[in-house]
Amino acid sequence: MAELKYRPVAHDHEAFLAKARTRAGFSAEYQSLELEYQVTNQMLKARSRAGLTQDVVAERMGTTKSAISRLESAGKHTPSLATLKRYATAVGCELQVKFVPQKSA
Repeated sequence: MAELKYRPVAHDHEAFLAKARTRAGFSAEYQSLELEYQVTNQMLKARSRAGLTQDVVAERMGTTKSAISRLESAGKHTPSLATLKRYATAVGCELQVKFVPQKSA
């Protein structure tokens, strides 16, 4: 099966956030999901760099496109480290996890 090159759809995330922040409660909820959004962003960037579609990543991981879509949706699912490692391998990356000391106030 030939691999298709992934072409991301243009999205102005800052404009999206500016509009969303006008809704009551959005900012607090968004902040509470910051880590999930960071992980999701890294996943999308890695897949984009690899030029892969969700279908190809799913095939490499032995799962479905809908499962990959759920993985790439921040705040809806909490993937295990094993799943993140399989995803990283599928997009040609290595998963690294680190603990960073908190900044003192």
